[in-house]
Amino acid sequence: MRKTALPLLIAMTLAPAAVRAKEEPLWEAGFGVAAIHFPYYRGSSQERTYALPAPYFVYRGDFFKADRYGMRGIFFKTDRLDLNLSFGASLPVESEDIAVRQGMPSLEPSVEIGPSLDVTLWRSADQDTRLDVRTPLRAAVSVESHPRYIGAQFYPHANLDFSNAFGIPGWNFAVQAGPVFTNSRYNRYYYGVPAEFATAARPAYDPGGGYAGVQFLTALSKRFPKFWVGGFLRYDTLSGAQFEASPLVTSKRYFAAGFGLSWIFAESSTRVTTPDVGKAR
Repeated sequence: MRKTALPLLIAMTLAPAAVRAKEEPLWEAGFGVAAIHFPYYRGSSQERTYALPAPYFVYRGDFFKADRYGMRGIFFKTDRLDLNLSFGASLPVESEDIAVRQGMPSLEPSVEIGPSLDVTLWRSADQDTRLDVRTPLRAAVSVESHPRYIGAQFYPHANLDFSNAFGIPGWNFAVQAGPVFTNSRYNRYYYGVPAEFATAARPAYDPGGGYAGVQFLTALSKRFPKFWVGGFLRYDTLSGAQFEASPLVTSKRYFAAGFGLSWIFAESSTRVTTPDVGKAR
């Protein structure tokens, strides 16, 4: 979830807050199912719904963490500033399933990895509400027999996180918003039309890099004693994006949504001290 008006964020009070601690398992593991509905790629008017396995894994190590804030490696951390390694991924897209991509190479699944500098701008006195600015910069690599670097994405965004949301203990709610920036190689991979694949209805197109639209996202989740439940809703707009004129862009705005349920069947006997709910990172 990424971005908001920076002048407003910078103007907010950065008063320090007390930190509470609690004992939690070093790791927890579970498994379940999820349903996700989203377009084939950003800018596609064709959509799909997946029923997928939903593994649940939490790890609270000193350097590596996997929790509701994502999977990341932490290089540097203070009370207000984190420098970590962030990760992302995308699913494959078969061009034969998409009208405007017929005859073009399919899009391979990819993994993304890169640094993120996260700054906590404000935190409530009870630690249950926090406002961050996050700046992940990730390089994307295709997952295939001969992996390729397919470009880079920068997604600065604001994240407003609520623990014990709506006054109900254990429920976590978050809102994110921010612009997306992608380089020319990334845009050529998803939106470029090489001359050899051009047709009368699909002219050749070679996009540059730059602004790639805005993303808005909300997420809600809760960890029960023996299971986890969560869902998200995301809205994207590509108006004004560098590749907006691509013949492969058939929708400039869309919604995506997902829901998952996982049964937690194992946890570590080793306990670690972590900041309490509103501070857990």
